[in-house]
Amino acid sequence: MKPFEKLLIENKAWAAEKIIQEPNFFNELAKEQTPDFLWIGCADSRVPAEIIVNAEPGEIFVHRNIANQVIATDFNSQSVLQYAVDVLKVKHIIVCGHYDCGGIKAALARQRSDLTLVNKWLIHIKDIYRLHQDEIEHLETQFERINRLVELNIIEQVHRLSHTAIVQNAWKHEQRPVLHGWVYGLNDGVISQLITLPPGSHVNSIYQFTDEH
Repeated sequence: MKPFEKLLIENKAWAAEKIIQEPNFFNELAKEQTPDFLWIGCADSRVPAEIIVNAEPGEIFVHRNIANQVIATDFNSQSVLQYAVDVLKVKHIIVCGHYDCGGIKAALARQRSDLTLVNKWLIHIKDIYRLHQDEIEHLETQFERINRLVELNIIEQVHRLSHTAIVQNAWKHEQRPVLHGWVYGLNDGVISQLITLPPGSHVNSIYQFTDEH
């Protein structure tokens, strides 16, 4: 059996079991999606959003990329953000990274000339490292340095969410969503909270949007 064929077989088994457990599950699920959460996570195959929080289909709107970044010029993540906030009306946005992240490791190393697109993506993490270089380099081991940058990157992405007009408008008019920064431990499967920004949290004035000209 080829690897992809196993996935198709497992899908059929899962769907059949779900119908046995909840006969009307797929009929209800097909009507609409009303998730309370937008999850912005790392693309790492070891950190599947729904599985690690034991969520059902329909509970979480998910966007994943290398090192769980929120980049203002990335139309993919920004369109997901806008749809989740303005259409789905999510109540919470979670940025979830994980310790021992390969993207963070790569950002702490020299750029590879054969990975030009990856370099462009990781440059934003290198900027975070540069801003916190003294703190990171003061740590004794490379393992500690990687994991501290993992945490700092998650915190920065949460702040970047608060810098968007999408979030600021929702905060102003609808008092949602709450922004969360979480980190997942690959070695124990446990999520820890790093930062929470409720609606109305302080945003530096240079990132605030105004109608004045």
